[in-house]
Amino acid sequence: MNVAWAYGPPIDRNDAIRLIRAAHERGVTFFDTAEIYGPFLSEEIVGEALAPVRDQVVISSKFGFDVTPSGERRGRNSRPEHIKQVAEASLRRLRTDHIDLYYQHRVDPNVPIEDVAGAVKELIQVGKVRHFGLSEAGGATIRRAHAVQPVTAVQNEYSIWTRDPEVEVLPTCEELGIGFVPWSPLGQGYLTGKITPSTPFDPASDLRAGFPRFTPDARRANRPVVELLKRVGQRSGATPAQVALAWLLARKPWIVPIPGTTKLGHMQENLGALEIQFTAGDMKEIEERFAAIHVQGARSSDEVLAWTDIGAKLGTSSIGGHGMSPLPQGR
Repeated sequence: MNVAWAYGPPIDRNDAIRLIRAAHERGVTFFDTAEIYGPFLSEEIVGEALAPVRDQVVISSKFGFDVTPSGERRGRNSRPEHIKQVAEASLRRLRTDHIDLYYQHRVDPNVPIEDVAGAVKELIQVGKVRHFGLSEAGGATIRRAHAVQPVTAVQNEYSIWTRDPEVEVLPTCEELGIGFVPWSPLGQGYLTGKITPSTPFDPASDLRAGFPRFTPDARRANRPVVELLKRVGQRSGATPAQVALAWLLARKPWIVPIPGTTKLGHMQENLGALEIQFTAGDMKEIEERFAAIHVQGARSSDEVLAWTDIGAKLGTSSIGGHGMSPLPQGR
């Protein structure tokens, strides 16, 4: 997402292609995109970057929005005929004959999830999609979809300071044998420790400018989360970002975080999290210390939270504090 849109202006296309290829050269095999990132630009970049190694990687993309050819976003649309149309367009942009993992980007209240699952099932039957996923879905929706077409992965926001999935989504995934893919595992950059109360966010190009958790006061109040990550990392020479990712990796073997970046150095730093091995004592310490922290501000704007299937009520709080392919074997 970051190379095309959302957290600042898009990076140069050629730089983005070099970054993706550099990630693959370092062992990364799972790449996540969506038609709405750009719109369309992210899929085009991913398709061009990975075309030479298509048979060596897993590519996921997403449907579920009504986007005009000119790029105008017109809300959600998961009607079965629309899903099939946008799948064809995504295949062209991705320069491939199949999408490995195809998520519904946001649950559409106007289309029964059974119809959505049925449409993806048909795409799987003809070989255009390999696996079905859901994003920002709640437990009941996951179960209903899974009964029609097995869900391979659920992609919801999850990190050390955004714990909503622990209430119902993670238990549902564990019960049904579904992989879980945390998006924004670095708290939209905050958990890296590089964002301060004075860091500027341009409302024209950066969504964080409108997020309650990213007001200057909230950034200042939430600093103890970063300090906790720093304290834990000092024992092994790890950065806060590496600790945040290693914490997710240690939660469950079927949790696969997808940190996004636009810089080679940050990508290499993220990969360093794979070298960190937490003990049960480390995890207990992190949980106990985090429980004493009061996280300030909702994780997103009210408008964005209203589009999550688990509801805005959960989305405004952090559970705990007050206030690498994801395709599972045999599933």
